[in-house]
Amino acid sequence: MTWPDPRPLRLLVIRYRFIGDTVLAIPFLRNLRQAFPRATIDVLAEPVSGDTLALCPYKDELLYFAPRLKGEKRRQAKFPTSLLGAARFLRGRRYDRCYILRRSFSSAILPWLAGIPHRVGFATEGRSWLLQRSTPYADRHEVECFLDVLRADGIPVTDTGNENWSDPATDRRVEAALPPGDRPRVFVCAKSVFPLKDWAPDRFAALIAWLVNDRGCEVHLCDAPANAGYYAEIRAALPVPLARDWIDWSRELSLRESNSLFRRMDLAVGVDTGLLHLAASFHVPVVGLYGPLEPWRWHPWDTRHAVLRPADVSGPRPLLRLSVAEVQAAVDALLPRRARP
Repeated sequence: MTWPDPRPLRLLVIRYRFIGDTVLAIPFLRNLRQAFPRATIDVLAEPVSGDTLALCPYKDELLYFAPRLKGEKRRQAKFPTSLLGAARFLRGRRYDRCYILRRSFSSAILPWLAGIPHRVGFATEGRSWLLQRSTPYADRHEVECFLDVLRADGIPVTDTGNENWSDPATDRRVEAALPPGDRPRVFVCAKSVFPLKDWAPDRFAALIAWLVNDRGCEVHLCDAPANAGYYAEIRAALPVPLARDWIDWSRELSLRESNSLFRRMDLAVGVDTGLLHLAASFHVPVVGLYGPLEPWRWHPWDTRHAVLRPADVSGPRPLLRLSVAEVQAAVDALLPRRARP
């Protein structure tokens, strides 16, 4: 086949769940758009995580599917919440091809039930018979695994770089709210949805006190409001008063609006979460604390970064084997000290 393909095909990309994985699909979408410049490319994602692609120019429509909703939220949802409901919805849109960036059996049965004739994805969970073309889920970075789905379909991969976008109106709002001065801006993400990935409130408290009082940094937070209690624990554990308080955007910016904040950061530091991948997509240097998951598959993509992981990751809280001094040293390596006026 000659590329790019000029046909006005209808393509569906399935990538629901998890903020980080959804951000890491951006290089995939760019190469898919380069291969099919006249195609309609829609992305099926979950609410919230799908919002990370709201401003992506390589897709046409963002479709929501939330199979994990329960009770009243499930009844009130304006989008499919069941496998059969999603299949009926997709069948009506008459897609020509589907690219599946998930590894579960249900994510492969969905486009089959929807009658999409050409389906490409990972050969995992015994689902190869549901796919026209498949690829192993290789032992390498998640971005490269996603791109392998394109390669399995003969689509050229020409650009693996990372990128992201922000809304100009939100850019102006964030810029107007930022404190004046040239202090280094550091984004801190202290909480994961998986407790096994967490560090400890007292250690984040010591790190933030050092960033503000010793390094002269401006610390910014923008996490899920549900994590407010965890950050209250960090505040209560501060070893000394802060020379200037941290700036918490958690109730000011939605996930898609947070892009306007990330692009103004000088460094991001925290546990392994999707927010660090968002920062990396704007080429913000990242200090990432990794516990049970393999950093060679999940490290920040296409930006300067330091991965901190204890040699022993056994037990319920492996990150407790990382000291504050180790994180400080990684910060110093990526955020040079500025001369004091």
